[in-house]
Formats: sequence, C-alpha cells, structure tokens
Amino acid sequence: MVAADYPFLDLLWTMVLFFLFFIWIWLLITVFADIFRRRDIGGFAKALWIIFVIVLPYIGVLLYLIIEHNGMAERSQQQMQRSQQQFDDYVQSVAAKQSPTEQIAHAKELLDAGTISQAEFDSLKAKALAV
Repeated sequence: MVAADYPFLDLLWTMVLFFLFFIWIWLLITVFADIFRRRDIGGFAKALWIIFVIVLPYIGVLLYLIIEHNGMAERSQQQMQRSQQQFDDYVQSVAAKQSPTEQIAHAKELLDAGTISQAEFDSLKAKALAV
C-alpha cells in the first residue's frame, strides 16, 4: 500500500536525485584524491584547496575541475601507466621461471624454424645467461 501512495513521477524524480547525489560524491572523491596525489604543490596549497572545496563545495569542485583538468588527466594517465608497468613487470617475473637452458633451447628452436635471426638468438641467449 505504501507504493500506491508514491506516484511514478515522484519515483523517477527520487531516482534522478539519487543519481545526482552519487555523481556528486564521486566528484568529491575524485577531486580529493587528485589533490592528495599531487606532488607539484605544497601542503599549504593542498590545504587551501581542501578548505575551499569544503567551505564552498559546488564552486570549489567546479573551479578545481576547470583549473586543473589537464593536470588531473596527466596524473591519472601517469598512474595508469605506472600500474600497467608494475603489472607487466610482475607477469614477466612470474612467467620467466624457465631455466636458462630451457630458454636457450626454445630460442634455438625458433632460430632453426627461421622465426628469429642469429642476432636475435644471440640476444635471447645473452639474456638467458644473465638471469
């Protein structure tokens, strides 16, 4: 019976408000994370941005997004590249558990099949022996 007293358009309006509230929280978290992640400004500037965003939240967040949009994108991209590099390094360290003999034998098979050149074989052999 409670649902019958709540009209459909009120339900849609409530959903829109909830969605906007969710986006607002997401924007705040994004701005705060970016402020704390920055290394190009000092603690005093960070504190001023935090105070500005807390005291005047809508204006503070919008100004931060307008002023720092390029920096935010670059810092985010750098973070993704660092994460990808760490993941790649981890995968290579785990995947490279073959013994040097196995690595050289595999490289020799590739050389015999004509897949790699003699210079590439020598490079792979040197890498295998360096490990």
